[in-house]
Amino acid sequence: MSYVIKGQDGPWELVIGLEVHAQVISRSKLFSGSATEFGAEPNSQVSFVDAAFPGMLPVINQECVAQAVRTGLGLDAQINLVSRFDRKNYFYADLPAGYQISQYAHPVVGGGHVEIELSDGSTRRIGVTRLHLEQDAGKSLHDQHPTKSYIDLNRSGIALMEIVSEPDLRTPEEAGAYLRKLRTILRYLGTCDGNMEEGSMRADVNVSVRRHGEPFRTRCEVKNVNSVRFVMQAIEAEAARQVEVWESGGTVEQETRLFDPARGETRSMRSKEDAHDYRYFPDPDLLPLVLDEAWVAGLRAELPELPDAKRARFVAKHGLSAYDAAVLVADQETAAFYETVAAGRDAKLAANWMMGDFFAALNRTGRSIGDSPVSAAALGQLLDLLADRTINGRIAKEVFEAMVETGEAPASIVENRGLRQVTDTGAIDRAVDSVLAANPDKLAEYRGGKDKLFGFFVGQVMKAMAGKGNPALVNDALRQRLSA
Repeated sequence: MSYVIKGQDGPWELVIGLEVHAQVISRSKLFSGSATEFGAEPNSQVSFVDAAFPGMLPVINQECVAQAVRTGLGLDAQINLVSRFDRKNYFYADLPAGYQISQYAHPVVGGGHVEIELSDGSTRRIGVTRLHLEQDAGKSLHDQHPTKSYIDLNRSGIALMEIVSEPDLRTPEEAGAYLRKLRTILRYLGTCDGNMEEGSMRADVNVSVRRHGEPFRTRCEVKNVNSVRFVMQAIEAEAARQVEVWESGGTVEQETRLFDPARGETRSMRSKEDAHDYRYFPDPDLLPLVLDEAWVAGLRAELPELPDAKRARFVAKHGLSAYDAAVLVADQETAAFYETVAAGRDAKLAANWMMGDFFAALNRTGRSIGDSPVSAAALGQLLDLLADRTINGRIAKEVFEAMVETGEAPASIVENRGLRQVTDTGAIDRAVDSVLAANPDKLAEYRGGKDKLFGFFVGQVMKAMAGKGNPALVNDALRQRLSA
């Protein structure tokens, strides 16, 4: 599936690769014992190592390595038992050492892949080139003083996983699907929280355009995009810019650019550096990282059920459609909530309620599933009342809205508000007789062949019974009376 950009001289094809920087969930940094808590006072989580004081030596954090390996296993990637840290040399005010410790030529994780699902129901496999560990830089603050920039080193030394895709993505939709799926996998694994608004996951977007069948043309990198929506917008804006450059007779220069969401455009930041510009060399303070096969096997054995496997199980076990299963497994908390609701009940009905009334209520109230006003147990109890015919579908919706508003148990709402379904055939027969007697003209039309009026009679009987009549029994009683 290709996203075709229509230029003046014909169609162009997009080529996209993503470099995702995912902050490792760890209580301390990659090479120091400093804390990693988000939102701490500036420069309150900085060790001598993070500040690059002379003579300070980095010490590798084993948990950060384990998190990288878990992620690699979750991406079905090759785990390199021997990897190496290099120094990537460049100057910036928030990089006190003048270099970043990163894995360049010898990453801890090699080739893997991510399966993405698209809106038309199709799937695509996107290759992952590598995952390497590196330390983050600090943060420059330019809005605290009219003439000065401030430096916060709390992020300095925090462990990042840089996950580099192959240039396999061809549309903004695919790029968005890839980012969302990758974030889901990381959250399932517990290796990154994926909070792009907090900066713990961000993407560098590599974009180029070409004529169909051509080799790759020059790419540009759009740096530090911090939301899925902005990634998709940045791709569209940069692709349109490049098409205009090529078609006007110009040449796209390899460079790093920034995306301005307010203007919907990318702007040049600097010329794109090549590897030799960073003067990579092995970090002399760190030995090569050597992993034990048994240790890696132990991490593999402890992996949770991942989204693709869970989706396949939901389809096979619960009879859900691939789409419904994908929606329910997109978030680990949602999947667990669903399994609680569905346990021992009609699994398809549980899915319909969650994806319908339940999700709508969360959106309306601005709640997440973690602070839902209706618990999984309570929603399951509501479905039980439906299953044993204590209430019907129409009343169930009314009870659910009351549960959202009050937090009260469904059985209590039914009893306190007198919402129990009427299954007394005598009461139903009386309501049917009353409706037919009140509508002799409609009765004559029905018996004259206007069968569609059956629905009218059902509605009138249910209205007469305040919606509490058992629908099946109402239908049966009407059929008997109308055929008499």
